[in-house]
Amino acid sequence: MRLKAACSPPLNSKDERKKAAGHVITKMAASIVETGEDAFRKIFKLYKRRSPPPDFSDVIDFSKGVSNKIVPAKLDPAAVSDMEAARAGLQPVRDWRAFGLQGYPGFIFISNPFLLGSQPFWVRQCLKTYPQKPNVCNLDMHMSPTDTQDIWGKSVHSLSLPPGKKEPKTLLEKLRWVTLGYHYNWNTKTYSANHYTPFPADLHFLSQQITSACGFSGFNAEAGILNYYRSDSSLGIHVDESELDHSRPLLSLSFGQSAIFLLGGMRRQDPPTAMYMHSGDMMLMSGQSRLLYHAVPCIVPAPQGHTALELEGCSQDPSLLDSSVVTPVSEEDWVPCSRYIQSSRVNVTVRQVLASGQSFPETPLLHQRTDDSHTEGYHDSGAEDS
Repeated sequence: MRLKAACSPPLNSKDERKKAAGHVITKMAASIVETGEDAFRKIFKLYKRRSPPPDFSDVIDFSKGVSNKIVPAKLDPAAVSDMEAARAGLQPVRDWRAFGLQGYPGFIFISNPFLLGSQPFWVRQCLKTYPQKPNVCNLDMHMSPTDTQDIWGKSVHSLSLPPGKKEPKTLLEKLRWVTLGYHYNWNTKTYSANHYTPFPADLHFLSQQITSACGFSGFNAEAGILNYYRSDSSLGIHVDESELDHSRPLLSLSFGQSAIFLLGGMRRQDPPTAMYMHSGDMMLMSGQSRLLYHAVPCIVPAPQGHTALELEGCSQDPSLLDSSVVTPVSEEDWVPCSRYIQSSRVNVTVRQVLASGQSFPETPLLHQRTDDSHTEGYHDSGAEDS
């Protein structure tokens, strides 16, 4: 789209040109919302486009605290002891900064509640441990099981080399998604009883502490999807509705670079709200917010201080070290992890699939309220969402 500027004063600086482009996009977005015609897709494309760059001035940043749209969220500090929180690498619940959004009942955003030094453990788990067999990943779609047996081992040497050395992409850099527990079928958009491997105990424990603090005691982490984002990646517009029990929340954890997250309504015509997700941030979608459309149009560089995942050791009480879920990360492991997250993001979503006593139906229910239907899931890299 070419923009005319016959009556406009010359834009002398790069900042002025960028600001002007951002104002044009904002006006376009307002026009789109007025028409009501698939407002979500249009705004998704606005944030995804690279030229002219989008205007991020209206993106909500929860790390800056309460504003006219952000309201405090009430947690239950008594539901999680300080000791149990620390075992998962979390601060005491009373110190968490939790927020809600006006107009989105059931949505809770927790601004990085991790103890200093504990994020590296979870980053390592996402990169080294969770992609291991018998868990399933996108590389299994076009590679033999032996080739995807040790993704970390086959990638760690190249990722440990000094920056600037041109090397072919490692398997870890080609990773787009990993599924845990009940493995999500990207073709049918369903789970099944016969496609299951044990859910990681450490991630189950972390999920229980977070959901309990948010008022959902007894949450059973049964399925997980890890999405691995490079700088040009995005996540298409979708609704997480394949779980058979929608009364339990959807939990999302973010590590590494920041993302723009769009949260919409029950219909595609509902314009979404844009917000940042920084490293360590968490979201919980429940109640009326459990089945809302959402997406990630772009990955953005983390602000200063939000990717400070230096290997500093966990600030736990030494008496907890033997019983802690979070264990120290060796320098040998952290070098490739740190290199990876300097330009990438990992997102972990955890779900309870079945209600207590519930079983899978004989005929799986198909779910189609999502943009993408390709076999590598709704995770998209570089391509325009259309």
